[in-house]
Parts: sequence; C-alpha cells; structure tokens
Amino acid sequence: MDNLELKRYANAVRKGIVTAVHGAKAGHPGGSLSAADMFTFLYFEEMNIDPKNPKMENRDRFVLSKGHTAPGLYSVLANRGYFPVEDLPTLRHLGSYLQGHPCMQETPGVDMSSGSLGQGISAAVGMALAGKLDNKDYRVYTLLGDGEIQEGQVWEASMFAGAHKLDNLTVIVDNNGLQIDGKVEDVCNVYPIDKKFEAFNFHVICIDGHDFDAIRAAFGEARATKGMPTAIIMKTTKGKGVSYMENSVGWHGKAPNDEEYEVAMKDLEKIDESLR
Repeated sequence: MDNLELKRYANAVRKGIVTAVHGAKAGHPGGSLSAADMFTFLYFEEMNIDPKNPKMENRDRFVLSKGHTAPGLYSVLANRGYFPVEDLPTLRHLGSYLQGHPCMQETPGVDMSSGSLGQGISAAVGMALAGKLDNKDYRVYTLLGDGEIQEGQVWEASMFAGAHKLDNLTVIVDNNGLQIDGKVEDVCNVYPIDKKFEAFNFHVICIDGHDFDAIRAAFGEARATKGMPTAIIMKTTKGKGVSYMENSVGWHGKAPNDEEYEVAMKDLEKIDESLR
C-alpha cells in the first residue's frame, strides 16, 4: 500500500475517532489522534490479520496498553472491516459492544482487554513468550503512552522481555509529550525513553510517528532484529489533525460539543481534499 492510500485511511480513522467520542460525549481523543497513523499502518500493512477470521490462530497480536485510547483502536478496526463504521457513535453507550476500554469478549478484533495503565505490556510479553514456547511465528505488538511508562509494571515486563530475548515482540511508545495532568516531563519526567529501553536489552528505534516511510522502515528493522525485543519510540502530536486539539493537554480526555465537532470534521475534510 502506498503512502497516499495510508494517509487517506489514517484520516478516515481520525474522522472515526472524533465521531465516536462526540457520540459518546466522553472519551479520549488526543492520544487516539496522535496514534492514528501507527494504528493505520499496523492494521492495513504490517500485521498478519483477517477481519473475517478475527481469532485466526496464527494471526499477529496487538495489545492497546494505553487502553483509554480505545476510540483509535475501534476506528481502525471498523475501517479495516471488523465491524461497521456506522457503529462508532455508539461508543460507551449502554448495551454497545464498544466499551470505554477494549474488551476482548465483546469487540471483534480486540486481542486483549486493557485499561489499567501499565498492564497491557505485561499481557503482550506473555503472548510473545507463548509464541516462542509453542514454536509459532506470529508477532506481538503493544502500544504504550509516554505517561503510561511512569508505571513500574512497564519496566518489570520490559526486563522480562529483554532477559528472555523475545524478538517477536515490538513495543511502541506514543511520545506525544502530554498526559492528563500536563507535560510528561513536568508530571514525572520519563526521559530519556530510548536509553531506558536500551538498558533493558531492547533494540531501540526513534522515529517521527506521522511519517509512513519512517514507520515502514522501523517495522522492517524490528522484524529483522534477532535475539532481542524492539522498542519503537515515536514522536507525535497529541490531537493530530484537529486544529484546536493539537498539542493541547485539555483534549486528553474530553469530548467535543456539537460546534467543536463540526470544526473538527471540517479540519479533517480539508486533509481529505489535500489527499485527492
């Protein structure tokens, strides 16, 4: 798939995120939008998956460790064909299968329930170890927030992954620089992120998380790396694509009202026009 097509899908994913959060009148748009390009690349190019057979035994696995950005995961799953895009506005509604955090029992395509920060990477490490023990060739991917890596469990899991040389595991950190209470460096400084993962015996790649050439090269490098897990640290813009949300900590966990929704969709329509 060429970059132009990926950009079009990524913009559709962003529209789905905004539509879902607006429909719910709650949710987390900022970190969903910052990861939309990565979600798109994973599900449209990188991973071995089949929307018609979500439980395919040898599929690649994805764990959304920063589970509050479920709108991003749901939007890419819908756009990839796991369920109707028209269902996205039911996010967080009573009776909807699109809960506020991913639920593997309810939502097609979700490989692991998540939401408690720090725990998703541990599940991903377990999946990667199981793949090794069972001599399977599937790969495991997990996406963490940069604020999330303040959790100690992240580093316990990373130590285990490095010690057991889980080269079928790719950890992705969405480094948009903001968390619910402000700048990550002000709340509890996590930098240097790359050196921390290197200390836990990871192969580390730092990229622009909105550059599809860089994303493609990083995953190719991860697949080629043997004897150690890979961490991809991607620099991103929180709220990417929506003018008033970009780099604004206030949009970490807030839904747009009707007027704000219209502005957001116009912003994304302009991006669509530029990609025609």
